[in-house]
Amino acid sequence: MENLALIESFSEFKDDKFIDRVTLMAILEEVFRSALKKKFGSDDNFDIIINPDKGDLEIWRNRVVVEDGEVEEPNEEISLSEARKIEPDFEVGEDVSEEVKLIDLGRRAILALRQNLISKIHEHDNTTIYKQFKDLEGEIYTAEVHHIRHRAVILLDDEGNEIILPKEKQIPSDFFRKGDNVRGIIESVELKGNKPAIIMSRTSPIFLEQLFFQEIPEVFDGLITIKKAVRIPGEKAKVAVDSYDDRIDPVGACVGMKGSRIHGIVRELGNENIDVINWTNNPQLMVTRALSPARVSSVKLNDEKKTAQVYLKPEEVSKAIGRGGHNIRLAGQLTGYEIDVFREGVEEDVELTEFSDEIEGWVIEEFKKIGLDTARSVLEQDVKDLAKRTDLEEETIQEVVRILKEEFED
Repeated sequence: MENLALIESFSEFKDDKFIDRVTLMAILEEVFRSALKKKFGSDDNFDIIINPDKGDLEIWRNRVVVEDGEVEEPNEEISLSEARKIEPDFEVGEDVSEEVKLIDLGRRAILALRQNLISKIHEHDNTTIYKQFKDLEGEIYTAEVHHIRHRAVILLDDEGNEIILPKEKQIPSDFFRKGDNVRGIIESVELKGNKPAIIMSRTSPIFLEQLFFQEIPEVFDGLITIKKAVRIPGEKAKVAVDSYDDRIDPVGACVGMKGSRIHGIVRELGNENIDVINWTNNPQLMVTRALSPARVSSVKLNDEKKTAQVYLKPEEVSKAIGRGGHNIRLAGQLTGYEIDVFREGVEEDVELTEFSDEIEGWVIEEFKKIGLDTARSVLEQDVKDLAKRTDLEEETIQEVVRILKEEFED
């Protein structure tokens, strides 16, 4: 009965945890051998026979028959008189196999054995889950919202695995309810203690790339290559694409008629504005394309310092910088160059830092955040628009404009 009481849950473990037969038997044998070592000092001379499906377990101890009074290793040797109690025709030197009942291990050992078994099963589960999700790093995965916390959303997949979507990995416009299906990439998988921590991200550029693989057939088939993708989550993104087939227009294929193909990606990313541009190995041309939709007049590169001086007509400057400085920042990330914008035909201009005696430093920094670092660059902007794009009040901006205008009065 002791055997059955302990073993009856083996089949449940197998069904509940989806452990294959070979692995389950290996875990069971390891657990029982550990118990035998504690009880007898060694498990080398024991045979363990397990049938996890039926709940059968047999443990046999093998010992050599020696003359009475000459037993030196009780676990490995048995006296002739003891052996003949098992079977009367045993002789010295023969091997004796004797079944060991679980109850012989002691009740405390049996309880410890069961706990060890449960622990090994969980350890196996965690290792399996870790390996499974480690292989999925960088891939899109879908899971359901189970619990919403202040700093993270806890998701569960169809197999009940817990996936964490931290607040900083969510797009700013994301809003989830319990039961919602959420898509993102598996960004990282780490073992914390024995439990795997699976982190999902919706802000990674790799998520954007993987969405292109899912939504654009030519990308999935390898006809179009994504060379690089950069993004400011929920705001703006730039994707450089290329094709080795001259008959394919990579930008047109990705965007589709009236944006039909890219629309699903934009919607998934909270209406993120996505610029798709043709990749080129010509750095000057790449900088020009990266600043789209602005029309660039000329570019001067410093390859050593990785800087680019870009000259544009005054009316193109705001387009190059973009709302919140997003366009110029992403263009820099896409090309690897630090980009400075200059206005064509405007000779007289003054750096904002020259006005540090009259304008507070934090105000100047607010303008610099959106790519405005000279007096004229600020004066060319609309006050109400600047208030929306910065954390400055309209009254503060109007005062700055007044100070700057004095510099350029005749």
